[in-house]
Amino acid sequence: MRKFEFHPRRAWRALWSPSPPPIVDAPAAEMPASELKAAYVAFVDQIKTELPHEAAMEQAIGAGFDEFGRIQLALLRRFGLRPEDYLIDVGCGSGRLAKPLASYLTGPYLGFDLVPDLVDHARKVAARPDWRFEVIDHIAIPEADGRADMVCFFSVLTHLLHEQSFWYLQEASRVLKPGGKIVFSFLEFLEPGHMPIFWATVRTAKARAPAPLNVFIDRQGIRRWADAIGLEVREVWIGGEQLVPEGILGQSLCVLEKPA
Repeated sequence: MRKFEFHPRRAWRALWSPSPPPIVDAPAAEMPASELKAAYVAFVDQIKTELPHEAAMEQAIGAGFDEFGRIQLALLRRFGLRPEDYLIDVGCGSGRLAKPLASYLTGPYLGFDLVPDLVDHARKVAARPDWRFEVIDHIAIPEADGRADMVCFFSVLTHLLHEQSFWYLQEASRVLKPGGKIVFSFLEFLEPGHMPIFWATVRTAKARAPAPLNVFIDRQGIRRWADAIGLEVREVWIGGEQLVPEGILGQSLCVLEKPA
């Protein structure tokens, strides 16, 4: 398998001299409900008019609900998720990961999303009254500092502006314990299989048709973000690689670690 490694940290520090300036945080409460939320609520509402409720909730986050849920769980286990860990699932959607996770994770779980209908469905399919499911209105992780063992973002940063993705990674670092990990999927031009998504996005833009964002992230950008936040880049995998027997995710993957 082709594993793409970054250069050692000291080399990247030389490339990115001078050091990134301090990031000044604005209180999350000052950010109103975003246009992003309105767009996704409208998107789900439209699907609900076309399909039965159960099918609409699954289709709203893409095809292969059960298949990709199993792949996501297998990937998190590969990257170190233990049954007793506390996992935060950013953009939990309608429970694609939460459903198979419910029979593996004995520890705490927090899943949240912008769309109330999706969160309600995730809560239902997980059937874990001890777990937290929440609806959010802005970019924030509703948890105190230093609590989680792992934070995951599957098909989340793929639909955010770069500044929003960076903000979310800051939030993930804040809620992680020392030694905790962030796992996120992303789109990149390095992966030929991602190019059809880009061309489709171009066609959609030219047609001025409403659709969720599709955003590509480059690896140098990931490195710079990690340096600015104080995270270590542990692994980066291209989207076409099969990392677990359950199948191929399709999106590229990055694992960041908060220093112990």
